[in-house]
This record gives sequence, C-alpha cells and structure tokens, in this order.
Amino acid sequence: MKSRTEAQSLLAHGLYRRRLLQMAGGAALLPAARLALADAAPASAVAAPSEVGREDLMSHFRALDVDGCFALYDVKANRMTLVNAPRAKTRMVPASTYKIPNSLIAFETGVVADPDQIQPYGGGKTRFPQWQRDMNLREAIAMSNVPVYQGVARRIGMQRMQAWVDRLDYGNRQLGKVVDQFWLRGPLAISATEQTRFLARLAQGQLPASRLSQQWVREILRVEADGDHAIYGKTGWAMDAGLNHGWWVGWVERNGGVHAFALNMDLQREELAPKRMTIARAMMAELGVLPAQNGQARKTS
Repeated sequence: MKSRTEAQSLLAHGLYRRRLLQMAGGAALLPAARLALADAAPASAVAAPSEVGREDLMSHFRALDVDGCFALYDVKANRMTLVNAPRAKTRMVPASTYKIPNSLIAFETGVVADPDQIQPYGGGKTRFPQWQRDMNLREAIAMSNVPVYQGVARRIGMQRMQAWVDRLDYGNRQLGKVVDQFWLRGPLAISATEQTRFLARLAQGQLPASRLSQQWVREILRVEADGDHAIYGKTGWAMDAGLNHGWWVGWVERNGGVHAFALNMDLQREELAPKRMTIARAMMAELGVLPAQNGQARKTS
C-alpha cells in the first residue's frame, strides 16, 4: 500500500490515475511512453498513400476569392485526396492546431494530470475576454485559449517539448528558442498532408504515447456526434508575425472508417474564419465522407 505522501505526489504529477489503470489491467508499472512504444509502429513504417487530385473542388475557395488547400486521408484505402496539392504539401505555421500535440505532451509529461484539471491562464489582459479565466483543457481547447496553452508549454519546458515533437515526428520539428511562441510565429511548420497522417495515427491510438493520453486528447477534440458519424477537430489561425492563414484539421469516424482532414486557407478578413469549417464540410460531403446537408460547425478561433 502506498503512503499518503507518495500518493499525493503521484497525483500532483498526473501519474496516479494512470498507474491505477495499469495495475487494474495487470500491466507492469512501466512509464506510459514505454508501454505505448512497444506497440506503436513508427510513421515511416506505413506505406506512402496513393494520391488523387480534385482541383474541381477549388471552386469553394474561388467563390470567396481566397487561396487554400484541402487534404483528406482515407486510412482504410491508404489514399490521399488533395485539393491544390502544391499548397497542401507546403509546411506552414500550425497556430492553434498545435494544441493537439501540446495536450498530448502535457498529459504524457504529467504537467497536466487529466482533461479536467484546472489550468491557470496567467492573469492580465488577453486578446479575447473569454480567455481571462482559469479553465481545464476541455474548455481551453474548445475556445482555443492561447494563454492557458502557453502556460502549459512553459511548464513542459523546451527540452521535454523538443524530445516529444521529435518522437511524434511532427512537421519540421523546429521549435526555435521560445517555448511559448514557436507554434504561433514559427519556426515550427507542418503541411496539410502531414497533419492528416499525424491525426490518423491519433484517431487510431497509434502514436508513440500512452493509450490513456491519446484517449483523453480524442475526447477533448470531439466537436460533433450525429447519427452515423462523429467529427473531431481543431481550428487554427496564424495572425502574428505577418502571418494570416487559417486551419481546420481533424478526422471523421463513420461506418467503421476514419478519414483525417486538413483545410488551410488565407484569412485576410475576419468574416472568412467560419468558412474554414463550411468549406471543409462541403468538400467532405461531396467526397462522400459526410452526409449531404450536414449541419454547421461551431465557431471557434
């Protein structure tokens, strides 16, 4: 039986609950990452997907007089459908879509104990007033609370962050020297096609991280469950350092299949922000991934 002091210490580092689950399943008390690495194949082990171009779907961007791209990865068929392939293969700053790996790394390092643990926003003024309060990661990722996630990144620290970005093989892996800015201003960058392959592995629990941490990230990313499908997603908007592009990335689960998606488009005007979801949904309906006349996405930043 563990002492009260030791139990409190484990809880504070986000490990107690995970160890209880491991003991319940009869697993040895190994670090969570080591357990996951035993059955997680490296990204390079998966054959490169075949590619199909759908330039006709650029009409969705042209209707708004903006440039953009879309990538859709059908996991079962190992097929990538690309709209504006050159841009879809160009790495760009991930902005708030990095909250996905940031959450996973926070859980794995014990910086955040679970999705419901309250995280500080740091005090002071923020870009949006709704960010000015402490909240758990479920809320923080839903409203894309940058200060909360910057605090999480600072507590992770650059050394652990770099090690995990390397392990996850995320984009160009370049973090620079400022641990709470690299996903907002660069130098970290990732392409739409890379986003889909990373997200497909997360959707299937195949990243080199514990099953529990991946499950928690999937939980906080779910934005819709309707009839025969569920949508998991995260928006992003790079608006600092002269950048002005937006993302909507995630995956759709339907009829036992997984389709990971990533939309990237220029956002010169604020009213274009919700069009990220509108366009992506329309394209996925045309491609048969979502039912026709699928409902509207919630507005996030």
